[in-house]
Amino acid sequence: MLLYITHTTTYHYVPQVNTAQHMAHLLPRSDVAQTVQHAELHITPTPAATSTHVDVFGNNRTFFSLPVVHDTLSITAKSTVDTHFIPYPPEQALNTPAWENVRAHFVYHSGAAWDAATEYVFASPYVQPHPDFAEYARASFTPARPVLAAACDLMTRIHQDFTYETASTDINTPALEALKSRKGVCQDFAHILIGCLRTQGLAARYVSGYLVTEVPEGQTRLIGSDASHAWVSVYVPNDLDDAAETAKTGALATHGQWFDLDPTNNRWGLSSPGIDYVTLAIGRDYADVSPVRGVIHGGASHTLEVAVTVQPASELAAASGQTQSQSQSQCQSQLQTQGQSQTQSQGPSQSQSQSESL
Repeated sequence: MLLYITHTTTYHYVPQVNTAQHMAHLLPRSDVAQTVQHAELHITPTPAATSTHVDVFGNNRTFFSLPVVHDTLSITAKSTVDTHFIPYPPEQALNTPAWENVRAHFVYHSGAAWDAATEYVFASPYVQPHPDFAEYARASFTPARPVLAAACDLMTRIHQDFTYETASTDINTPALEALKSRKGVCQDFAHILIGCLRTQGLAARYVSGYLVTEVPEGQTRLIGSDASHAWVSVYVPNDLDDAAETAKTGALATHGQWFDLDPTNNRWGLSSPGIDYVTLAIGRDYADVSPVRGVIHGGASHTLEVAVTVQPASELAAASGQTQSQSQSQCQSQLQTQGQSQTQSQGPSQSQSQSESL
């Protein structure tokens, strides 16, 4: 699915900011589930310096500096992404290793191989271990249950047990608080799912991105009315027996797959919940992938405006065709009107000429 994405972030400062340094995760990454055809950032005021590089998680991270007085900062990211469908029969979840064996896979042994996914097993700034996460997860992780089946069951329970409520939390709300209140937004549900999976000794990471929203029939998409989204990836080793053999050599064991779970919408899939999802960045939690962060001198207070539009190419083509049709119709209407006007204006002249002939 070819998608066009526009993400505009605007800060208004009072008083003015004298100088600023910022870091942004607003340029999507290419992976097995998507290909980035084009991505660019437009920043106002114009930065004195800017650079983009790939961070330790494989994300495109942009740094820019603004050594100029300003009361408004506007950042617009425009991207064209082609998402790919990766088939994975749901019943295959029952063929994944038992979750206890996957947990044992991540246990440290001196001199043995280590799996790169291990870094996602441990605590992170927004997801700290707590017995309440383990307690909530326990119902899904019954003895010897296939790890992916257990993780999907946990995702479904969060979808059913929690209420999506806008403005019920903010970026600083701890995941544990959202767990207790049983309400929040996609970011909270992602952190809760990560916390629960990690208490079971599993590797889970945070994914930020976008989801195509459906437009009611007969209506057009409101530009800027979409929003960014967040979900989770859980790691499943391909073959634990092979990993054990690799461990004897002391090599890096990286034989595994990431499955994306979206507790907000109760959807999951291999490398992506679906072709209507776009991955922007991945990390241990939100702290690693925040869209914009930085340090400013001045600007004691600020207001933030965010506008996101995710449009399928087919929708744009249909809208373009409709606009072209309307333009042609208006053009024909104008030509008809002009023709009538010319006929009406020519009528008296012709009559006058004939009268004079008589």
